[in-house]
Amino acid sequence: MIGLIKGQVQSLNAPVACIVTSGGVGYEIELPIPSFCQLVLGAEVCVFTHLSVREDAHSLFGFIDKQDRDVFRKLIKINGVGAKMALAMLSTLSAGEIKRAVEQDNDVVLVRVPGIGKKTAQRIILDLKGKLAEFGDVSPTDVGGLFEPSDAVSNPMQVIAEVESALISLGYKEKEAQAAIKNAQSDDATTTQALLKAALRQLSGF
Repeated sequence: MIGLIKGQVQSLNAPVACIVTSGGVGYEIELPIPSFCQLVLGAEVCVFTHLSVREDAHSLFGFIDKQDRDVFRKLIKINGVGAKMALAMLSTLSAGEIKRAVEQDNDVVLVRVPGIGKKTAQRIILDLKGKLAEFGDVSPTDVGGLFEPSDAVSNPMQVIAEVESALISLGYKEKEAQAAIKNAQSDDATTTQALLKAALRQLSGF
């Protein structure tokens, strides 16, 4: 099991990053949006990872915060919750918000995540009840200011295409993603990371 990768950020293509280790090996890692938005091209980074092995693919998922990785691992053990859905949950909600939703039997919060209906939300609450005490009461992550925008001079159309692709990969419909991006552009978001955060706020109803 690959549990931790330390290296330089070689490329960013939301929500996938390529991290090159000191040994020259590059790993393509899919991250939840808050983690992805903290990465900077050329910077050294330490990413906690989870390797998903299937017959048709080996996928590597990464998290800046070990707590997010641990919550992810609990989520994917739930029947009907795959890696993509778990990643979408951690892109839409913080670990603390997931814990509070479970503790308060608040399925309305979980239904905000793309792909999660009421029955799935209730199953998640039932399966996780009493299993998240170790994670404490974490406030929603605000990644603003944690990085220097690495694509400040990117082509605007390229930024929009990358953000739309990232949102669709998380489970949002094309029209939903496009509408959120259109509304988010009024927030003066000109980089991939900034526009991703703004569009996700639109989609999450924050």
